[in-house]
Parts: sequence; structure tokens; C-alpha cells
Amino acid sequence: MKVLKNKVAVVTGAGSGIGRALAKALASRGCRLALSDVNEEGLAETAAEITGTPVRTYRLDVSDRNAIYAHAEEVAKDFGQVNLIINNAGVALSATVREMTDADFDWIMSINFWGVTHGTRAFLPHLIASGDGHVVNISSVFGLIGVPTQSAYNAAKFAVRGFTESLRQEMKLEKQPVAVSCVHPGGIRTNIANSARTSKPKSAEELRKGFDKLAMTTPEKAAEIIVKGILKNESRILVGTDAWGIDAINRLLGSAYQPLLERLAGKTLYR
Repeated sequence: MKVLKNKVAVVTGAGSGIGRALAKALASRGCRLALSDVNEEGLAETAAEITGTPVRTYRLDVSDRNAIYAHAEEVAKDFGQVNLIINNAGVALSATVREMTDADFDWIMSINFWGVTHGTRAFLPHLIASGDGHVVNISSVFGLIGVPTQSAYNAAKFAVRGFTESLRQEMKLEKQPVAVSCVHPGGIRTNIANSARTSKPKSAEELRKGFDKLAMTTPEKAAEIIVKGILKNESRILVGTDAWGIDAINRLLGSAYQPLLERLAGKTLYR
């Protein structure tokens, strides 16, 4: 996909953050947009900020498999084709393995993992039919390294990475006209920490403050990096200098990165 003009792009979680910034970045390049979110108010705000290109909005809960498949059919009917799916919707959870509830674990996996896989599988036939398709799945730097209190989030994001990398190879081997990219953002200045669940409500504010300090990249900058990665057909798109640093540490040290994180967590999370 060398040109985005007149392509039909689907973006989940478009009501705020990276999703909203992606919608605007794609619109500026002439994409026709199918935007979804569970937050209809935020979605309407996103749509109101976009001019000069067709935009349709859809309320979508990505944890609902049947809703995702119905959404794919609806978008294909509304636009006549689908070229790009960006599975962006996601949530956060901070809890140790011992403390997290089954309900919280199911909640984050249903959105961060199943939402991505069902979104991919539902739209894949339409992408193939377009003759020029692209799947973009949002993982995280936590899909590259494990972090204390983030086991459930890690599980989902590592799974997204494995699923996406496997799909890319399959599309090449099958000679299908679909490119595949996995995105690993570092700290992005979004509201994800504000809506995160935590096993320790009293520490929620501290968690948010800590995230704000680590959020080095604006959503707008993240969106530009992702769009450029799509146009270059990059298999792995790293977003932010922190993401590049974490990727380098992981490649250089392998599993030896873990003692470094243990010491850091001991000074912060386990005081």
C-alpha cells in the first residue's frame, strides 16, 4: 500500500488518544474512514474534527465477537471495500498475578487480545478481496518485555505480537495481497492510565502520575510514525525513543533484562 488516497481505513478505539490521532492522520492523506469506539461521545468529537473526506462512525464493543463480525460486513457494505484495519482499541490493568481477579483478567484479554484477533479475522476476507490490504495490530513495548504488575497486559500484548507476526508470514507464503504490521508504542500521552483498572485503588492516582512522567510521545507523533510505517510496509513499528531503547535492550540482553526491571520495581512498586 504505497498510496492511502481513497483507501477505506477502519480504526477501532477512535474516540480518543492514538485512535483519534490516527483517524486525523489518515484523513489528511485522503483515506475514507470507518471509525468505531464504545465511547460514542468521544467518537463524535473525533468525527467533528475531520473534514474533506467521507467519515462514518459506529458504536462497537470489541470484546463482542459477533458485533465485530457484523461490523466488518456493515463497513464493507457502506464503503464497497475495506483496505486497512487498525485494531487499536485497548485498556490497561495493573495487578499482580496473585491479586488480580478472574473477571479483570477476562476483561483485559477480551479487549486487548480477542478484540484484535476477531477484528483481524473478521476483516481479512475483505482486505484480500480489495487486492491491496493491510492489517495493523497495536501491541506495546509490553509485548517485548515482561513487567511486574503487568502480567495480564503483558499476556495480551505478547499474544498480539505472536499472532500478528505469524499472520504476516502466512500472508506472504499464501501470496495474498495483504501486508501486516505490529505496532509497539512506548509511553504515549493518552488517557489509558486514567481508565486503567488496578488491584489497589489507593495507588491508582500514583499509577497515573507515574505513567504521565513516562509518557514521552504525543498521540499525533505516534500516529505519524504508524502511518509512515504502514506506507513502508514495516513488520514491526516502534513508536517513541523509549520503544527503540526497550527493543534494543531486549535484543542485547535477552532474558538478562529481567534483573534490571526487578531492581527498578523494588524501588518503586514494592517499596
